[in-house]
Amino acid sequence: ENRMTLSLDEAVNYALKNSYETKAAENNIRAAKETKWETTTIGLPQINGKIDYQKFLKQQITLADFDGDGINEEFVFGTKQNVNATVTLTQLLFDGSYLVGLESAKTYLKISEQAKEKTELTIRETVINAYGNVLVAEKSLEILKNNKIVNDRILKGARIGFKNGLAELEDVEQFEIIDGNIQSNIRSAKRLKVIAYKLLNITLGNKISTELVLTDSLETLVLSNMDLKLLSENFVLENNIDFKIAENDRESKRLLMKLEKSKNLPSLSAFLNYGTQANSNSFSFLNSTQRWFDSSLLGVSLNVPIFSSFKRKAKTAQAKIELETADIRLEEAKQRLSLAAESAKSDYQLSIDNYQTAKKNLELAEKIENKQQIKFKEGITTNFDLLQAQNQLYSQQTAYIQAMLNIISSKATLENALNIPIK
Repeated sequence: ENRMTLSLDEAVNYALKNSYETKAAENNIRAAKETKWETTTIGLPQINGKIDYQKFLKQQITLADFDGDGINEEFVFGTKQNVNATVTLTQLLFDGSYLVGLESAKTYLKISEQAKEKTELTIRETVINAYGNVLVAEKSLEILKNNKIVNDRILKGARIGFKNGLAELEDVEQFEIIDGNIQSNIRSAKRLKVIAYKLLNITLGNKISTELVLTDSLETLVLSNMDLKLLSENFVLENNIDFKIAENDRESKRLLMKLEKSKNLPSLSAFLNYGTQANSNSFSFLNSTQRWFDSSLLGVSLNVPIFSSFKRKAKTAQAKIELETADIRLEEAKQRLSLAAESAKSDYQLSIDNYQTAKKNLELAEKIENKQQIKFKEGITTNFDLLQAQNQLYSQQTAYIQAMLNIISSKATLENALNIPIK
């Protein structure tokens, strides 16, 4: 249960179903659907019931002169207790704001669905980078361990040579420094490897303690991600999810302006009321002999906005300005996304070129370092030349690993820029 074996494609598919971002995006869609229904119900019949119970702790006294003799007498009207129960049916007949609200709810749902699509593309890129970082950590550790084996052999030879008077102490000390640096780098690489695995688990939606076994190697991923056909893919702006989101943002601003305008229109609603009332000096409302008096009312309410001291005009003007700003941002998004696609293609092509150069340089550095080892062993070169060759080799190894990772990550970025669908 705490162990998973994953290829890169399996990791992406797993994250699309189980990552924290996916679950949050799905909840946002569910909430948007509920919001849409909530808005719809405003225009549907509404039924409300109400029961009022009243008991006078001390009834009000009314003074009246019924005999006309100028003397007011005290009277108490009504009973000490009464119950009033009503049921009211209301129906909205017309409201411009409600109609705009229905449109806005649909747009809000669409925005949530597009946000999920954007989330899925981001998850794919994030998982690819996290998976690649783990492989880089593994590869770096493997190279460092191999470098230590080579340096240990040279160091052992230098110590034997010094002991036999064939090498200087400085030769031993130089290779001891190299050994110390390699050991330090190995410790650092091990820590980075642990962190890389935990970050990948978080990206997948796992507990960070989950054991992961990655079946793809850095070399196989590089080969599978070198796809020159991708460079000839056309950028279709209308298919880009970021452009769709920008269009929906513009649409939301248009609906906001429409909403402010609709507030100048009258609203019309109707209601039907039915009620019953009972009165008594004692609590006898549950008795079958209690008399109840029914009443009913039908009405229509028309609300006409007349004058708001130009408040509605100011709100409409603000909404219009926000719509104009959204148009500006939409045009900016067109240019920015087109540039991003071109830049991603350029970066991907550059990563391929740099990988080929790094691979060639690494092969040359390995040959040079190997020759220097042979010469040093035979005593026809100095430790300085061998150290230079080793440092050059270590530098090229780092560049080569980074070049491999760049191909994987730049392809993922390009796929997102071109809105390549997730397989």
